[in-house]
Amino acid sequence: MEAAELLPFLVPGARADLQAAAAQHVLALTGSGSGRTLLAGQAALLRALAELAVVPAPAPSRDASRALVNLAADPGMHRQLLAANPELPGRLLSCVLDPQWPWAEEAAAVLANLSRELAPCAALMEKVLAAEPERLGLERLVNALCTPTYNAAAPLHYLGPLLSNLSQQAEVRAFLLDPDRCVVQRLLPLTQYTDSSVRRGGVVGTLRNCCFEHLHHKWLLGPHVDILPFLLLPLAGPEEFSEEEMNRLPVDLQYLSPDKQREPDADIRKMLIEAIMLLTATAPGRQQIRDQGAYLILRELYNWEPEPDVRMSCEKLIQVLIGDEPEVGMENLLEVRVPEDVEHQLQQLDQQEQLELAQELRGRGAPQT
Repeated sequence: MEAAELLPFLVPGARADLQAAAAQHVLALTGSGSGRTLLAGQAALLRALAELAVVPAPAPSRDASRALVNLAADPGMHRQLLAANPELPGRLLSCVLDPQWPWAEEAAAVLANLSRELAPCAALMEKVLAAEPERLGLERLVNALCTPTYNAAAPLHYLGPLLSNLSQQAEVRAFLLDPDRCVVQRLLPLTQYTDSSVRRGGVVGTLRNCCFEHLHHKWLLGPHVDILPFLLLPLAGPEEFSEEEMNRLPVDLQYLSPDKQREPDADIRKMLIEAIMLLTATAPGRQQIRDQGAYLILRELYNWEPEPDVRMSCEKLIQVLIGDEPEVGMENLLEVRVPEDVEHQLQQLDQQEQLELAQELRGRGAPQT
């Protein structure tokens, strides 16, 4: 059956059994690149699929939502999806934030995939930042993310990467870092959320993005937020320290259990290191991170770390902490202007590092991407 021939069975009013069969057929098509290419030229079908995804039972909205997840995972499909249904991000967000919607996880996954790209992310931003009476917005999104029982039928783990993608926007970071809202503090415990690496990784990515705002570093590292222990604890293992070293560590990192496990996901470990690296951008930040014994945790992590690229990031952070302070006028590393010739040299060094990393991976028999 041609893709276009499925359209009459996907529209409202179609016989339920035929509608379900058509939705399953479309879902199967979205599982392959050739199938997605076939659907890319079917604007009416994509529009019908989007409509079906937000219709309550008995409509096959779950299969329609899963098909949208697959389509949104392909960046080449984003333009077609939005052109077919410009209101798709807002309507899916309404489903995500409906505590009774059974397929809210699938809707969140579609939005997480879509928001990787600038245009869909901007469309979604308009809805997320909208005020009442729509009752959409970052406040509710963060509340859903931080409330595991928000929707009894859907865990909403994909709100993590969705918020991470959105936090690449300055307006979202401004909301998250508003001292009067106490938002970022609610996210911190989720760096230890064991039930889902998707949720945990999304939160860590969000915190890393917030750390780009160097004007907030003093607040983030200070007692009102105290972000550093939440970034270091997942990187800590069961190693024992001398009494003197132990006293340098934050209380939450002292006398950890002998069976303490480090963050198992290498990508999340790297994001945690990157977040701490960003917090070292200013001289006061570097000093505070030194004073809280971060080097001790990073030293043990470096000795343990099995992934070369994560170990390389860890080494760079250690060098910042144990190295000499920059000369006067260059204390803020995020504001330093690098001369063009020096930037070129640094790029060459980075390429050399990546080449050495690839050689090491090949030596270990790791698959190449």
